[in-house]
Amino acid sequence: MKIALAADHAGYRLKESIKAYLKRKKIEYKDFGTFSEESVDYPDFARPAAEAVAKGKFDRGIFICGSGVGVTIVANKVKGIRAANAYNTHIAKQSRQHGDCNVLCLAGRKLTKAKATKIVAVWLKAKFSGKERHLRRINKIEN
Repeated sequence: MKIALAADHAGYRLKESIKAYLKRKKIEYKDFGTFSEESVDYPDFARPAAEAVAKGKFDRGIFICGSGVGVTIVANKVKGIRAANAYNTHIAKQSRQHGDCNVLCLAGRKLTKAKATKIVAVWLKAKFSGKERHLRRINKIEN
């Protein structure tokens, strides 16, 4: 599995923690930035990462900003992306099982490193259910 990572300044520290987790799990990733806590605009990093996921260069993406909302909005503007802002493991798991979400968005200013790591672990493990009702809904989204 290959993961695209992106964050703004508010998500930088959490992104670095998630990178360490992915490295421990031997999961390949590319960091699209940012690379410090200097103030930046989240679309500058989330958009290119989302486009790379949509083009199939990466299997999934994990994007982080202060609330997770901004990067979710940016990602969902890219055709082929289904991004979810998950604030607990239940939402993360359901985003995969029901929505086949390919981008996980996190709140860098609201989640602890431990909680975010649990969310990421559950999301990476979860599989799309493939149930007809979920496929029907995803097709409506894509069309």
